Amino acid sequence: MERITIDVVSDVVCPWCYLGKARLELAIAEVQDEVGVDINWRPYRLNPDYPPEGVDQKRSLEEKLGGPERVAKGHEMLTGLGREVGIKFNFEAIKIGPNTLDAHRLIHWATTESREIQEKVVTALFKANFEEGRNVGDHAVLLDIAEKSGLNRSVIESLLSSDADKDLIVAEIEAAQKIGVSGVPFFIFDQQYAVSGAQTPDVLVNALRDIAKAKSEARAGMN
Repeated sequence: MERITIDVVSDVVCPWCYLGKARLELAIAEVQDEVGVDINWRPYRLNPDYPPEGVDQKRSLEEKLGGPERVAKGHEMLTGLGREVGIKFNFEAIKIGPNTLDAHRLIHWATTESREIQEKVVTALFKANFEEGRNVGDHAVLLDIAEKSGLNRSVIESLLSSDADKDLIVAEIEAAQKIGVSGVPFFIFDQQYAVSGAQTPDVLVNALRDIAKAKSEARAGMN
């Protein structure tokens, strides 16, 4: 069985990223007997200029998208798409638009532990923001997620209160932008092939099968 590594560039306040995550999981489930998949979550910030305390989510979105009607229309579409993959979007519950730098630091620290803990943290962050309306820029929320995901609360508390890895996260985002990432989600397969946007599961299934086939044929050609 071929193994493929997918680097997923995303932000935890991006609804299309949450949708893309769910669709990717469906795709992986479909090919689980054919292809092994390892996922690395990579940072991106949709709103790097937001202050640490966040902003009024409703007002900010209306300014960005051009009024309440456009916001409502977008949310209605996303709610329907989310329902198809088991996401219960609750946009009305989101009061604060957070700065996600600390959330990305938490994902990074989870990654250094294991992919399993990384996955738990990423899932919990998306769920907290989009389904529970919790402020994922709030250290109390991040500590709760960290502890429930299997990380040491006191260690994470100490790290969050410092500037640890802030420069690393910013540098990683800048590196992604230099290779052409201007929107998320952005999927990079084996550091060679890129798929942009929250593609449907069938598109991702085809990508996984095609890449696995190419790897298998390349290996056979070397023998």
